Amino acid sequence: MVYCGDDYFFLDTEEYFVCVLADGLGSGKYAYESSHAVIEEVKRNHELDVESLMAVCNQVLIDKRGAAVSILKIFYEKNEFVYSSVGNIRFFLYNPKVDKLVYPLPVTGYLSGRKQKYRTERYKYEPNAKFILHSDGLELKGAKSFLKRQAPIVLNAKDILESSPATADDTTFILGSLLSL
Repeated sequence: MVYCGDDYFFLDTEEYFVCVLADGLGSGKYAYESSHAVIEEVKRNHELDVESLMAVCNQVLIDKRGAAVSILKIFYEKNEFVYSSVGNIRFFLYNPKVDKLVYPLPVTGYLSGRKQKYRTERYKYEPNAKFILHSDGLELKGAKSFLKRQAPIVLNAKDILESSPATADDTTFILGSLLSL
């Protein structure tokens, strides 16, 4: 298709890493317009806290189709991340020392400019933790096993793509590693 309904943005600063993934409702031009509007809003306002980012993203979607949106902000000095999501985007973080997978549950629905509840959660992460954020076009089974691997990120990404069945939906995923300083 000419237009992709998924869009993403990430930015790494000295203090934090911010990442947003938006999946516009439906497909085609109007799905793209919604997801792209969210991305542009986060680019302009990345210094805001996660709840405020969700609010400005919701506001920009007035008179648009709407989008599922997830925002992740990682604060290096505190070894913590803040996460909020509305819709069917999934996030997994693997902490290797405790061998634990963190999976914040998203709020059902989507952003559309109407009043929306957000669940914003704060978690600690360990050095060398790994994460994946993905849209519903990716059917990921066994997230923990992929994130536990010691392989380079590029190889893990390739393996994830090869293991996921092709779908008619747009597919976007962001895979990252939080190396110790």
